[in-house]
Amino acid sequence: MTTTSVDEALRAAAAAAGPCARTTPTARAGMLTAVADALEAERAALVTAADAETSLGTARLGGELTRTTFQLRLFADEVRTGAFYDVRLDRPDPEWPTGPRPDLRRYRTAAGPVLVFAASNFPFAFSVAGGDTASAWAAGCPVVVKAHPGHPELSRRTAAVLHRALTEAGAPAGTFALIEGEAEGVAALRHPALAAAAFTGSQRGGLALAKVAAERDTPIPFYGELGSINPVVVTPGAAEARAAGIAEGYVGSLTQGAGQFCTNPGLLFVPATPAGQMLVEEIATRLREVPAAPMLGGWIADGYLAGARRLAEQPGVRTLVRPQGPEDAAAPGPRLLTMDLAAFTAAGEAVTEECFGPLGLVVTYDDAAALDDVIAVLPGQLTASLHAEPAEAESVSALAGALAARCGRLLWNQWPTGVSVTPAMQHGGPFPATTAPATTSVGTAAMERFLRPVTYQSCPQELLPPPLRDDNPWGVPQRVSG
Repeated sequence: MTTTSVDEALRAAAAAAGPCARTTPTARAGMLTAVADALEAERAALVTAADAETSLGTARLGGELTRTTFQLRLFADEVRTGAFYDVRLDRPDPEWPTGPRPDLRRYRTAAGPVLVFAASNFPFAFSVAGGDTASAWAAGCPVVVKAHPGHPELSRRTAAVLHRALTEAGAPAGTFALIEGEAEGVAALRHPALAAAAFTGSQRGGLALAKVAAERDTPIPFYGELGSINPVVVTPGAAEARAAGIAEGYVGSLTQGAGQFCTNPGLLFVPATPAGQMLVEEIATRLREVPAAPMLGGWIADGYLAGARRLAEQPGVRTLVRPQGPEDAAAPGPRLLTMDLAAFTAAGEAVTEECFGPLGLVVTYDDAAALDDVIAVLPGQLTASLHAEPAEAESVSALAGALAARCGRLLWNQWPTGVSVTPAMQHGGPFPATTAPATTSVGTAAMERFLRPVTYQSCPQELLPPPLRDDNPWGVPQRVSG
């Protein structure tokens, strides 16, 4: 298929916004399920196309496609419940303490057309048919996707599958469109028909787009996920008890997918004790055994190498692991750097910027109590992890609180790569990890980004949307008078 022009796509989405918002939960869930089934039917061809453009490997890509179809079906299940409407009906009450209360009926409805900027590192799960698209559809919004230039052919193939599935499922015309090009993405973001936008990518690119969204004649919400260094703290007790296991888990998480995960644990705090030193040596030994892997594209590899050089040149930084001999620019190898806590604190922002790739910065500390203040001034993060022994739980409560204050997801004795698609997941965090810390881009709560509340006051039944009517024709949950 060919991509659609920006104006054509947004005009069609605007025309579809009302019909999409008015679809019944059953019909909307059927649409999501139909898309999942269609993607599954084209699995072999899609995975092959994805591998040709990303070099991520068929095993990884097959698993990612499974995640993509699963989250579509999970949203379908959530839509069927109708709970996302959050219906609240307050009956008239002449004795209400603040004065006579009228008949008030509140629910959440679709915000309108949504623009999704596809990500490079997840060509299925955060791309054309990914979580942003699925959650916007689940909320009842038409979607225009701006394809990522890192996998254009896969984007077109996926879009063709989506168009067929949506048409066969009876979705309103204009429910989905694909556009391509950087200028086209910006033009779409400025289009007056647009109601919201979602983005996963670099901090620089995301902030530039967020500025466009904010400076429109009518500003719109911009839900940007901009990256993270995902700090990990290892306590003295954990280093003493299980250095080998921590080293194995850290290296696996750091180098998974050539380090091209937004949840990559790029910052590791380790005690400056004999056990801590042994842990760092074990990490270095294991990391030297990890072969270099192709990155998603030349622009990613160039950015990784530039970031690695910048970090290595900071005062107080020592290089523990780096490739020996000539290095393939398309497949740069893992790196491990280290510095002490005083040097880290003095360096400030220069050592807390994301280096997208398999690079780890180890910071050694003498006093665990000093970490609370250091963590408190870190930039906002998607995740933070704490590796400690059960007997240390009470003593590290302040540290855990400091970590939780700077992230959207706090992990205990686990690694951040691998974001479960589930109702309780929070994939977001304080700025600059995201532009909207109160929201998530993973899990069923992601729908909330694309819903807006509306209250009907003293309106006749004939004017009410089905979820607010007394006969409740869609059978959605209703909270009546508290």
